[in-house]
Amino acid sequence: MELPDPALVVLVGPAGAGKSTWAAARYRAVEIVSSDALRERVGTGPADLDATTDAFAVLEAIVAARLRRGLTTVVDTLGLDPASRRRWLAAGRAAGLPCVAVVFDTPGEVCRARNRTRDRPVPAPALTSQLRRMPAVTAEIATEGWTLVEHVEDRPAPAPVPPPVAIAAGARPLFAEPGRLSFLLQVSRFPWGDDPAGWLRDVARAAEEAGFAGLALMDHLIQIPQVGRPFEPIPEPLVTLGLLAGATTTLHLGTLVSPVTFRPPGVLAKAVATLDALSGGRAFCGLGAGWWDREHAAFGVPFPAPAARVDLVEQAVPVMRALWAPGTKPGAGLPETTCYPRPSGAPPIIVGGTGRRVLRIAATLGDACNVPAARVAEVGQQRRVTVLDTPLLGADREHVAQLVERLRGRTAAAAFAARHHAGPAAEHVRRYGGLAEQGVCTVFVAPPDLAGPAEVARWAQVTAALA
Repeated sequence: MELPDPALVVLVGPAGAGKSTWAAARYRAVEIVSSDALRERVGTGPADLDATTDAFAVLEAIVAARLRRGLTTVVDTLGLDPASRRRWLAAGRAAGLPCVAVVFDTPGEVCRARNRTRDRPVPAPALTSQLRRMPAVTAEIATEGWTLVEHVEDRPAPAPVPPPVAIAAGARPLFAEPGRLSFLLQVSRFPWGDDPAGWLRDVARAAEEAGFAGLALMDHLIQIPQVGRPFEPIPEPLVTLGLLAGATTTLHLGTLVSPVTFRPPGVLAKAVATLDALSGGRAFCGLGAGWWDREHAAFGVPFPAPAARVDLVEQAVPVMRALWAPGTKPGAGLPETTCYPRPSGAPPIIVGGTGRRVLRIAATLGDACNVPAARVAEVGQQRRVTVLDTPLLGADREHVAQLVERLRGRTAAAAFAARHHAGPAAEHVRRYGGLAEQGVCTVFVAPPDLAGPAEVARWAQVTAALA
């Protein structure tokens, strides 16, 4: 069940229907306003009926305050009283939130069995009255004007995301078959402390163990503002990938992407060929037109106009292919193609960008195009489509909220969460499954919370589900 978020969610069902368990599995504790929990706060326990009036007064105040702030609010009571439902519905509408009623169609025998296991069961006549009222409540809710009405039946919980699995011998494919995905870790930040090489090796090995097919590095001269501050480290990528070639055995290694403005194609081809030879055929090359004028000016590198930069991309691919081909004959405007060591094959070239001309170059000259995940629908039928994604993955909803709060800086929490598709593994699996259905074959994952191997290991559940 996928519900709008933020939203007002009112749970409706008899005692023992499973409302609290359902809510706890899907929402943070602070988002759930429970009459039982409030009876415990203002009385002697969740079944203290003498505290009901005070508990519901607190409940109404909390619900009203959260709705005024546009926060997700899950009302966990019996939900059988139409006046209370209409009051909450009106408040949710006034706040501009979607209003959802979740009706629990749990069989009476299940409710009674659960009720009997409680320390203080609901009196049997009261539970019977609640069960008898449910058909009328269902009919009332259908006419009350809820944005969405969902029914929950007593059926086994869905199977969890498959657990991490061990890496099989040999490398995973760089480009997955239709309907599947390959995942590559894009390392964009480098909080490596006093041991840069050790940190890099640990992250790369964690990526292998977590089921990533490869590892990519940005190719920039200064750390970009979308990731960090200019005085934070950003290593020269081809040197760094050479280190990682010796530290790993299965990862595809390459850049995403190298700008043609400060990587002449012949010199870049030489470096990639060497990386391919040292890694046993695991190199690839991301290629783009470049976009950041500051790093060019800071390092004294010319920064041509956009059209001229795209010209350079179109010229670079044939040059690199010629230098990787057998023999030393002239080709692609070169008097000779002497480039040893040769790569073990032809390293894949992934052309990055979203302009119409860049996509045409990717389709006709490259092995794949790379676009942001939000732009996949605009690409059309390319040879292969890969995406760069900056997702935030948490262990559960509470952990996700903690990560958002720690990382968002001055950005509003909701905006930061939306930008990074913040969520637990199951939500990312659903989203990436949608990308696979659109024809995406490879996802470059650049987590904004990457600090070391622990953040990489968390991704094993996602790669195991879709690789």
